[in-house]
Amino acid sequence: MLGQGVADSLLAMKEKYGVEDDGMTLCLNTSREDLANTSGMTTNNAIRTLSAFASEKVVELDGKKIKILNEKLLQLIASRG
Repeated sequence: MLGQGVADSLLAMKEKYGVEDDGMTLCLNTSREDLANTSGMTTNNAIRTLSAFASEKVVELDGKKIKILNEKLLQLIASRG
């Protein structure tokens, strides 16, 4: 599944860097290129995947900030391989 790498990377970033006071926004301002590199995909594919996640209300994007809205669904996507 195309989104598996991005989902896995987002969950790993949450585990490693934590979240802000809202409990959902990653404490890491990451570039799309960095996310793509950690996900093992091209930057364009990572951007498309993040956009799809945002349109499905899995995450919310605000510049370089990423808020995880539906962690259970993200975990489900990450586990499909």
